[in-house]
Amino acid sequence: MYVVTGATGQLGRLVVEGLLARVPASEVAVAVRSAEKAADLAARGVAVRVVDYDKPETLAGAFAAGDRVLLISGSEVGRRIPQHRAVVDAAKAAGVALLAYTSAPGAATFRLADEHKATEELILASGLPYSFLRNGWYTENYLGDAAGTVARGVVLGSAGEGRVATAPRRDYADAAVAVLTGLGHEGTVYELSGDAAWSLPELAAELAEASGKPVGHRNVTPAEHLDVLVGAGLPQGFAEVLVDVDAGIVRGELAGTPGDLSRLIGRPTVPLAESVREALNA
Repeated sequence: MYVVTGATGQLGRLVVEGLLARVPASEVAVAVRSAEKAADLAARGVAVRVVDYDKPETLAGAFAAGDRVLLISGSEVGRRIPQHRAVVDAAKAAGVALLAYTSAPGAATFRLADEHKATEELILASGLPYSFLRNGWYTENYLGDAAGTVARGVVLGSAGEGRVATAPRRDYADAAVAVLTGLGHEGTVYELSGDAAWSLPELAAELAEASGKPVGHRNVTPAEHLDVLVGAGLPQGFAEVLVDVDAGIVRGELAGTPGDLSRLIGRPTVPLAESVREALNA
């Protein structure tokens, strides 16, 4: 079986769809907190296993010997190490054939990467066959409100001229599918990123060109950035995480373009300009 945890999330859904395009639904399982949210997958023949990362006992039947598992990192920053440990322990007890994990870039020193590094250490200590999918930043992180950004006429951040090599979630999902269904991925580490790095001023230019409206770039201090994000309604902790990532971008920690992602998916990653057009047309 191919088992995907967190399968009802944005990335997980794309991974499941990619698997269903390659293998029969009878070979796909999802480990999720809510059976209701996965009801559509169950209707298509996917096995639904209800688990709770915070309740290790629920993971006892989530995996079986020979399963190839994708552990999609949890979304609760600050709680992920014990949550991931529960999954790793259950996978080891079951004797899975591969545990792939969506991690963070190896160059990252921002706080968001700490739990990912700790999880990699847990997996290595388990002795399980593994593959670390060190996902870079998603293009969607900047385009979730593309129309609103155009309406405001400004791309704001504290990353300065720092560059970030993003790719859309579907590219990262395709890479995960390639690893789960392919051969020879045991003991591998993939640094996944888009083929080209870009800066926030370049994002502003792409939005302006695609919309036909003026969009500029405004760089602010980290403190000002934090105030803007909190003022827009983001929780303080999450806003601090985003500002900290921008500091990492200034240091060049998300700018790498080693080409692992395009090699795994067998095509170029989706360019920023194309993602911008898609977001504005959505």
